[in-house]
Amino acid sequence: MGSSWLCFSLSFLLVLHGTFAQQRYQQQQGQCQLNRLNPQEPTVRIQAEAGVTELWDKNNQQFQCAGVSLVRHVIQSRGMLLPSYLNTPLLAYVEQGRGFFGIMNSGCPETFQSSQQFQQGERGAGSRFQDRHQKIGQFKQGDIIAFPAGAAHWAYNEGNEELVLVCFEDSGNSANQLDQNSRRFFIAGNPQQGEQQQGQQGGARSFQKEQFQSGNVFRGFELELLAEAFGVSKETARKLQGEEDQRGHIVNIDQGLRVVRPPFSQEQEEREERQEQGQYGPRANGIEETICSAKLRQNIDNPARADVYNPQAGRFTTVNSLTLPILSFLRLSAARGVLYRNSIMAPHWWTNAHSVIYVTKGEARIQIVDHRGQAVLDDRVRQGQVVIVPQNFAVVKHAENEIFEWVVFNTNDNAMINTLSGRTSAIRGLPVDVIANSYQITREEARRLKFNREETLLFSCSEKSSQYGRVAAA
Repeated sequence: MGSSWLCFSLSFLLVLHGTFAQQRYQQQQGQCQLNRLNPQEPTVRIQAEAGVTELWDKNNQQFQCAGVSLVRHVIQSRGMLLPSYLNTPLLAYVEQGRGFFGIMNSGCPETFQSSQQFQQGERGAGSRFQDRHQKIGQFKQGDIIAFPAGAAHWAYNEGNEELVLVCFEDSGNSANQLDQNSRRFFIAGNPQQGEQQQGQQGGARSFQKEQFQSGNVFRGFELELLAEAFGVSKETARKLQGEEDQRGHIVNIDQGLRVVRPPFSQEQEEREERQEQGQYGPRANGIEETICSAKLRQNIDNPARADVYNPQAGRFTTVNSLTLPILSFLRLSAARGVLYRNSIMAPHWWTNAHSVIYVTKGEARIQIVDHRGQAVLDDRVRQGQVVIVPQNFAVVKHAENEIFEWVVFNTNDNAMINTLSGRTSAIRGLPVDVIANSYQITREEARRLKFNREETLLFSCSEKSSQYGRVAAA
């Protein structure tokens, strides 16, 4: 049987997943009765040979409400995160570093292959060995990378500095047909050899740690059957099981990883980005994007890609199914925000998604308000911390004395913001008389309330409001 049947168009895959569209809401029923939110930090560290993985507590009520989990990999130079797959879709944000990655989908063609002449130069005259594999992608700081549920993947740090990957796993997604736990299935190595270090906040429960402290999937198969399945010796099959491997789930490649891949060109990437700008929405032309050829990566750090920009306040950049079509299959999206000193992001709410804010730089005051009008969070949030914002909860961010930067992951492929102030806000859309009577103010006060702010999302603050923020926080 040919393999072409596996290369479905993304639009057809969406139809298959539509049957389970209500799964998130059924699973999370009663989980979002939150009276208090708190900034979260990793609670467990799993040390491996060439890096460390940090886990946020998935069993925390805030993560339970959103049906998500967060993992951060810190990979040393020439380190490789071993191949694995998950029962959930995953978005990875490259906080620091550069490298390359691969995704393996059974049935997709091996389109990257080495020439015979290249291998002869390496292995000696007369050698006919050739390597071929599925395509490999480059990544750099600021990239969002999309990994479908069940797709095996790996990542390698080819830079000279540490590679930091922040991974957002959506266990409430319709692609997950198991329970609310994100499960990582390794297909190489012996992750259980990683050294566990408990965090200060008590740590995640044992199930969450198991995914990085269990053997790979080959370990559970009988040795003889495994050798027969691959047509190799028992000794090689034993290597597959990795029981004697002491390196953990991130391993060091002393001589560097040698794979078949095209040269990385910064100029070419910038040219492609310029061509993509302004191209939104599905572009069906009879040759729809397939799961094998789908673009999986987009940079959201580039200021030129900003969707909202205020030279006095900052910028805001989104990536969703309109700009990266694979996200319509994953049902996820992300955004990148930068607030300058003494600026605020307008009070707003996400209409159709939970959001997870990960702070990448600086510190800011964040307030979140629930449906009762009560502040469930009023705190300073700093680099490395995470804040969960449940759907429709109102939120405002205030950067005071330093630049504040963050990335936000959303549980909808086209997450939408409604603002409470500014030129495109809900208040701006109300008639003046409705405002005056709703708030018991004069028509002139209502007019000022409605029209004083001409910005859309990012505002520069007056010195008075900045001083108030410092006093309130103190």
